[in-house]
Amino acid sequence: MPRFIWFILAVAMLIVGYLVYGKFVEKVFGIKPERATPAKLKNDGVDFVAMPKWKLWLIQLLNIAGVGPVFGPILGALYGPVALLWVVFGTIFAGAVHDYFSGMLSVRYGGANVPDIVGYNLGKGAKYVMRVFATILLLLVGVVFATAPAGLLAKLTAGYFDNNLTMTFWIVIIFAYYFLATIVPIDKIIGRIYPIFGALLIIMAIGVTIGLFVYKSGDFYSWCDFDVNPHPKGLPIWPLVFITIACGALSGFHSTQSPLMARCLENEKEGRMVFYGGMVAEGFIGLVWVTVGMTFYPTAQELMNAGGPASVVFESCRDLLGPIGGILAILGVVILPITSGDTAFRACRLTIAEAIHTEQTKATSRLLIAVPVFIIGIILSQVDFNVIWRYFGWSNQSLAAIALWAAAAYLYRRNKLHWIASIPATFITSIAAAYILYEPNMGFGMDLTVSNGVGIVFGLACLVALLVFGKRPVADEPAGV
Repeated sequence: MPRFIWFILAVAMLIVGYLVYGKFVEKVFGIKPERATPAKLKNDGVDFVAMPKWKLWLIQLLNIAGVGPVFGPILGALYGPVALLWVVFGTIFAGAVHDYFSGMLSVRYGGANVPDIVGYNLGKGAKYVMRVFATILLLLVGVVFATAPAGLLAKLTAGYFDNNLTMTFWIVIIFAYYFLATIVPIDKIIGRIYPIFGALLIIMAIGVTIGLFVYKSGDFYSWCDFDVNPHPKGLPIWPLVFITIACGALSGFHSTQSPLMARCLENEKEGRMVFYGGMVAEGFIGLVWVTVGMTFYPTAQELMNAGGPASVVFESCRDLLGPIGGILAILGVVILPITSGDTAFRACRLTIAEAIHTEQTKATSRLLIAVPVFIIGIILSQVDFNVIWRYFGWSNQSLAAIALWAAAAYLYRRNKLHWIASIPATFITSIAAAYILYEPNMGFGMDLTVSNGVGIVFGLACLVALLVFGKRPVADEPAGV
């Protein structure tokens, strides 16, 4: 059997997952099409603005699909075909479930941000932890999603402008756009241009896929075997691959973005397409770039020597699609992080506003929060990208675990099938705990076997805690949700 069948089967599984498991998750949640959504009840012309579902789906895709489903899967390809399995099964059973509940619980709680959603289901202590976690993560995301596209743009324009357009120049341009998009009403910039960018993003992913089949059909996964870990440095698959590939499989960052579209949803029946479907589309993008990493380069060592994910994107797009198509594809990848970085800062502004109880309908109120946030972001942009990325990866998956536990508690207290959330919550909790114990640069540098064992025990302990204490009522939870 030719190995490109792996890719075809993986895409087919994502589609079936949306049609079958997505429908099942929707049924477990129990949508109420007759219930008025926050977009109708709280329309303020700034953050609560009703928009059609096709537009929300494209915006949601751009919001969540930052540089993660491109850079992460390329790095994850070094671990071999297990990366394919994580993208497919992680998307269907973890990432899309996480995104769906992050969005739909926000709808039920009047457009609440993720810290309040967590607080309503896990208690005030978890709410405060989540508020700090979410704010830090959003700042890290905004910085990562500024420096990564700036690097690509600098490389793309160097030959045309005699290297005068430096990395610093592009960072300034991107941050200026971020600031504008953060403070203006959501339908003025994001609602108007993101659907166009979303369509471009999908076209570019499909273009790269076609290029692989035309020029590399005999090289699909040429150095990949399921019984071998091909990583040149011998780094362990468990837990590293599940941290390396976050966006594209399961990402806590998405829980901060889904409420933005929850405030614009016209009807609860649109949630499956917008939230679950948005994650499935991102899973496809992740699948494409895992495949590029394991196909475009003859060996794992050559992939590692390529100069990093940005260079992989540059080289593969140029060679697979030609000069013009390559530039368009690279621009599509540049748009990915930029159109997530701006909403990361927007979500950060809203999270802080909720914490200090400051309304955001007035421009002056938005500026009072946005200005200091961007000052911190610009300072962080001077930190080494690899350092920021390591902290982003762990905090991202830790945030995903907390959001999934909140969804599980919501279902458990209502005697619904909480396992659809609690099983992936247990899994990613174990991964996050094992990673921070094992990682030598930012963690505790413990023995791998010990770290994995403690991680599994900790994940199971959290599951037991849910089963024992999960049905206790939580103070201040709104009624009728």
